[in-house]
Amino acid sequence: MKDTIKSIVEYNDNKLSKSFAFFIQFLIVLSVITFSVETLPNLKPQTKAILNSIEVFCVVVFTLEYLARIFVSDRKLKFIFSFFGLIDLFAILPFYLSFGLDLRSLRVLRMFRLFRLLKLVRYNRAMRHFAKAMLLAKEQIILFMGVTLVLIYFAAIGIYYFENEAQPEHFSSIFDSLWWSIVTLTTVGYGDVYPITVGGRIFTFFILLIGLGIVAIPTGIISSSLTKVVEPDAEEE
Repeated sequence: MKDTIKSIVEYNDNKLSKSFAFFIQFLIVLSVITFSVETLPNLKPQTKAILNSIEVFCVVVFTLEYLARIFVSDRKLKFIFSFFGLIDLFAILPFYLSFGLDLRSLRVLRMFRLFRLLKLVRYNRAMRHFAKAMLLAKEQIILFMGVTLVLIYFAAIGIYYFENEAQPEHFSSIFDSLWWSIVTLTTVGYGDVYPITVGGRIFTFFILLIGLGIVAIPTGIISSSLTKVVEPDAEEE
């Protein structure tokens, strides 16, 4: 019995296990859609009842899947505290924590239902490739994020000294300047805070050029890692 369940929930090399994987993926997408629909105002009681029934059904299936994975696991504690083990737990935990309680004080728990999206990584080959690529490039990404934070801070300092006297309401301190620094370096440019001095505009020009590089660098890092992950699988096929 244990081997049969294991072949269904863990392996993806037979028709039954593939059908199970597609069924779980369908429920994940369905539960996320119902999560979004629940936020619509003025829902009819019948609609709320249907959404609640779907949620209960999804949670029951996810719970049975979680328990089945623990049952077939050779090292149960290792699975429970593994990445996917925690994701499976967080996907169902909000339902049980809020069951029978006042949700007004526990609404934030409902947000954790979005952890179900991460369950898709287990079943989707492309997502598994992306997850492996992120792990492969984690050192470069961490280094890049550190450099980016330093650049954001220095940009905030620079614009503060250029614009503080001209716009004390927007650039009253380096902390206030951080908002401009973030939206400029990320090339978002909301336009709510912008320089009016000549020096500030010239400084902004160079910050925008740096920002273009900041957007492009992680793309190159992840693309390179994806190539390294995908190529071996393609050669095996």
